[in-house]
Amino acid sequence: MIKKELYEITWENIAPPYKDYEYFTGRENYPFDFNTKEFSIANAWWLIEAATLVYAEEEYARVLFQKAGFPEVRYFTDKSTQCYAVSNKDVLVVAFRGTESRKRKDKDDFRDIVEDVKADADFRLVDSGKKGKVHKGFSDALDEVWQELHSYVKGLQNEGRALWITGHSLGAAIATLAAYRFENVQGLYTFGSPRVGDEDFVKDFRVPAYRFENNNDIVCKVPPPAPGLYAHAGKLKYIDSEGNIHDDISPWERWTDEVKGRFNNAMSTLGHGFQGLVPDAIKDHVPVLYAIHIWNNLIT
Repeated sequence: MIKKELYEITWENIAPPYKDYEYFTGRENYPFDFNTKEFSIANAWWLIEAATLVYAEEEYARVLFQKAGFPEVRYFTDKSTQCYAVSNKDVLVVAFRGTESRKRKDKDDFRDIVEDVKADADFRLVDSGKKGKVHKGFSDALDEVWQELHSYVKGLQNEGRALWITGHSLGAAIATLAAYRFENVQGLYTFGSPRVGDEDFVKDFRVPAYRFENNNDIVCKVPPPAPGLYAHAGKLKYIDSEGNIHDDISPWERWTDEVKGRFNNAMSTLGHGFQGLVPDAIKDHVPVLYAIHIWNNLIT
């Protein structure tokens, strides 16, 4: 297997879906380990592929999920929340879609974008239903599909299928809340997630969870942390400016790496002018870049 080249991200191609990306290529060599509760880079790759694919139209995503070995595909949607529950006889993956950042050519209006912005912007903290408080906008977004989704997932869990949950951006935030509400979650992997709840919520969060941050990804920095208020849930997996994944990185090492990332991004525009420069903090949030970085770490 060979490493993948990073996409050249511009304002034209920055937003998903990515129709020219080859999803789940190489899956035969790196099967999904549905029984583990330990960290798995192979599972991280499978789940970021799923979290990226859910941005696509339903028919397109359904075909690719089925080709990847998930014959049962169920789509849930409401105002600001879309997710897929894809499964085979052993495993059920629930993948939440992130923020709709631009109007697609085949969409009639901007309703998805407006609803996503409303969900992202409501920073108020509300009771989680267990311990601690959580972001009201994210909680409301999950509530839109919760009753139907919960019933469907519980039925498949009763058949012995291991439950895995994932998402990118807004989808990562909703995935975190879903993992907190569901019982017997095998694992949660999120990518480019904002903070979801307060410190009490994080302390009570018992699901095996891994949270990927790509260098300067701006979404991972909001809402801002504050004592007693917002904090991150899950074990950090930091992707540095060279694409390497770190479990433990000091604040100083991270700061210097973030500076390096911004410098590298600026230098990459030389010869093209700065008009097309996509800020590093925005570029690093692109889901397909998470997918490529994780794949490249998987095969090395």
